[in-house]
Amino acid sequence: MIPINALTRLRRVLAVGIAVVALAGVLGGCAGAVVGGAAAVGTAAYQERGVQGVARDLATATKVRTELLNAGETYVTGVGVEVYEGRVLLTGTLATEAMRANAAGLAWKTEGVKDVINEIQLHASNLRDLARDSWITTQLQSKLTVDKQILAINYSVETVNGIVYLIGIAQSQDELDRVIAHARGINYVRQIISHVRVKKGVS
Repeated sequence: MIPINALTRLRRVLAVGIAVVALAGVLGGCAGAVVGGAAAVGTAAYQERGVQGVARDLATATKVRTELLNAGETYVTGVGVEVYEGRVLLTGTLATEAMRANAAGLAWKTEGVKDVINEIQLHASNLRDLARDSWITTQLQSKLTVDKQILAINYSVETVNGIVYLIGIAQSQDELDRVIAHARGINYVRQIISHVRVKKGVS
């Protein structure tokens, strides 16, 4: 297995720090986080989850990342965490199946978790893969943002080794189909796995 490189390690550690700062802002932390917190609350108000839902998910994600950090550096640097409506999506790469299962177990025991979706891969990424995955995610997020028929704010996107993972809430199946179509149109995308919930009562 190719070891997770320094770029991945830095990205995961920064994610933990950013999550903690953002959480402090949303929940009314220190004065220095007030502006960021206000922006987060303003953005959250437009999300399907609402302000309280966003705050709960952000708090849950931070708790999961803390559990992973306590388990060892490999976990926090190798695993990506997205939380939507209490559903935890784990992505990234780890060296063994036992580590993969342990990461899921740590998420399951975290307060506020309703479901754990374990999409962690056992094939490590090299520097070129990481750069390509980041490019794919950025491209898709940009496409969703400019598409007026998609509420992009309700979707989270992760890409690992060319596989695009989606989680969030779709206003309709047609909207979700548009999101998937955008993903399919991006170079280097090998597969699209959707864990998006379509709103009830909407076709």
